[in-house]
Amino acid sequence: MNEKALQRLEYGKIKEALAEYAVSYLGKRQITELLPLSAMSVVRAKLDETAEAKFLLQHGASVPIPSLEGMENILDLLGTGYVFSEKDFMHIHQFLTSCAQLMRYMASKSGAAPQISSYAASMYTMDALKSEIERCIRHGQVVDTASKELMKVRKRLAVFEERLKSKLDSLMSRHRSILQEHVLSSRGGRYVLPVKKEHRKLVKGTVLDESASGQTVYIEPAEVMTIQFELSGLRAEEAREELKVLSDLTALAESCDQQFLTNIETVGTYDFIFAKAKYALAIGGSNVELNDQGIIDLREARHPLLNRPMVPLNFVIGRRYKSLIVTGPNTGGKTLSLKTVGLLTVMAQSGLLIPVREGSLLSVFNHLAVDIGDGQSIEHALSTFSAHIRNVNEMLQFADHSTLILIDEMASGTDPGEGVGLSVAILEELHRRGATVVATTHFTEIKNFADVTPGFENARMEFDTDTLRPLYRLRIGEAGQSYAFLIALKLGLPAGLIERSREITVRGLPESLPQGTQTAGTEAEPEEASAAADTDDPQKEMPVMSVPLPPSEKEKEPEDGADKTVPVVPGSFQLGDCVYIAYLGRTGIVFETEDARGNVGVMIQKQKFKINRKRLKMHIESKELYPDDYDLDIVFETKENRKKRKLMGRKHAPGVTIETKSEE
Repeated sequence: MNEKALQRLEYGKIKEALAEYAVSYLGKRQITELLPLSAMSVVRAKLDETAEAKFLLQHGASVPIPSLEGMENILDLLGTGYVFSEKDFMHIHQFLTSCAQLMRYMASKSGAAPQISSYAASMYTMDALKSEIERCIRHGQVVDTASKELMKVRKRLAVFEERLKSKLDSLMSRHRSILQEHVLSSRGGRYVLPVKKEHRKLVKGTVLDESASGQTVYIEPAEVMTIQFELSGLRAEEAREELKVLSDLTALAESCDQQFLTNIETVGTYDFIFAKAKYALAIGGSNVELNDQGIIDLREARHPLLNRPMVPLNFVIGRRYKSLIVTGPNTGGKTLSLKTVGLLTVMAQSGLLIPVREGSLLSVFNHLAVDIGDGQSIEHALSTFSAHIRNVNEMLQFADHSTLILIDEMASGTDPGEGVGLSVAILEELHRRGATVVATTHFTEIKNFADVTPGFENARMEFDTDTLRPLYRLRIGEAGQSYAFLIALKLGLPAGLIERSREITVRGLPESLPQGTQTAGTEAEPEEASAAADTDDPQKEMPVMSVPLPPSEKEKEPEDGADKTVPVVPGSFQLGDCVYIAYLGRTGIVFETEDARGNVGVMIQKQKFKINRKRLKMHIESKELYPDDYDLDIVFETKENRKKRKLMGRKHAPGVTIETKSEE
């Protein structure tokens, strides 16, 4: 899979956490080399193995995984002519003993864990080698009975050592008065007497050393020289015999090199499997169902790296729709939801149990593409937008029906109008290729596109508008809002700025300040402002809410001299229609039909605006058309609440009433 995608999902941190549960160098090595698999049958087998190991840990004693201490070095030296030491053979003996325990344990669990118990059936006991090590080595030393020659040498050594000890005791007693201390010393492996310097001529022998102060000389008495010489020869003969024993044991071990290799690799595999099982217990991991159709159905999913409690995520895609557009406020959990879906997918394809409720379903993908974070790079001179485009270009190299694509903040980093058009075109192309796409956005146009396009669906992160707190719950089938003004107000932005922001959003920015417009630091008279707001001058220019559209969606402007009459478009908004403006969360009444620029006159709470038709949705359609000259008294009546709402039009014309049918 794409290495960059795994990095963005923090897959490496999962492997670091997993490695803490491995006890052998081979288990840790397998974790380091772990990557998601794409063959569904292999993924299924790996997940089931981990589930079996988890079951054994939950319902049994600790699993006797052999220690591989020292075995890496032994395996490397087998067959090189190196003679193993007594310590090496103690490691080998411990390893073989543990392997036998593991084999017995797994044989007893073959019913509960048939898949992982089968690995132990391929292991070897190597009883001959184990018995020979027990016969020749004990407590880290070659025993006397390891060979007849060694036994003879050690018996002679014992005799000469006893003779030497007796002779030295006699010399110590004879020269007690001239000794610096009544303790035997040794120099170069030979026993000496510590004689005071002024009495050195009273002891016959060879001076082997003297103290740092020069007050003591260490003399090897002539009476014990011959005995010590004999002892040196016997010790050399003992070492030769011990080497013969170790050489024979090494040759026997080398004859079992393939059996060693099989056992060590099997132990490494068991360590790896049970490390995954221990990690699954730590994060509350469960097994999942698999498919290769791009269907994902996560129930109560949690992000495994989140250290604080997380609202469980319920996520579905791949059946009725293959592209999901997630919206909602900042810090509302959109990116976390995106990362959770991606990370749990690669974890499952790595054979890891994931923190979801039993019965969850995941798809096995061949490719994974992730565009999370702005990806700016000073080194490569990449802007946010350039990084996004580079990531999208990489996606298009391999995107197909077996690809999972996660995109955070579509249409960001560039002009919103062009960004929206580019994002929609990208979504269309990915959908055409059959890829499974999850994307987040703040743009209403993309939400509207998903709302009306087959194969696409909206989702939103829930937000409590009363407490201004995100609820971190994903609700599929509904488009959300960004709540930027509410969040900004909560974070302490002055209310005046918020109100001005709302006004700019509703009315749009003027192209230039008209003559006489109040500038910063001046205020219009309240009466004048009220009069301007309440004027009924039909020639007064309405505020225009227009959204830049991609070139493919904009209406072509007619050339000079051409007929600029706008034809009536089927399904266009008519006078008296009740429309819903999603980004404002309000409804309004159409008082003026669409002009050449696609702007529709809409009255919202006694204020008149011009809003681009792309931002409007039909709420309630009028029964019949009325001329623009008339004022409209419109009474809406529904079965649910029978509530009457009165909305004023342009001119006063009493008695004109439209009664709509119920929304059924």
